Amino acid sequence: MENIYTVLLTAVTVLGSAGAWRFYERRAMHKEKDEDFIRHDCKDRISKLEALLELSSKEKDELRKMIIDLTAKVATLQTTVEFLRKEEEKTKTTRTRKS
Repeated sequence: MENIYTVLLTAVTVLGSAGAWRFYERRAMHKEKDEDFIRHDCKDRISKLEALLELSSKEKDELRKMIIDLTAKVATLQTTVEFLRKEEEKTKTTRTRKS
């Protein structure tokens, strides 16, 4: 009778070990798939962020150029306004003397 228990216990252990092995094997495969998914997802996100960074860098350079152009135009306008004010003062002075 004791031999039957030993045989049954051994059979249950062997079947349990095979089942446990399959479980851990599947678990490892799922873990590897999850890691691959995360790796690919991170690569995609990094690529998108790099593209956005490059785009924003180009936009920043364009805006900087626009600021420089606008600054030059403002300087030109200031010079023109100063010239016109001086001319206006000359004209007022000349009119006052003629009157």
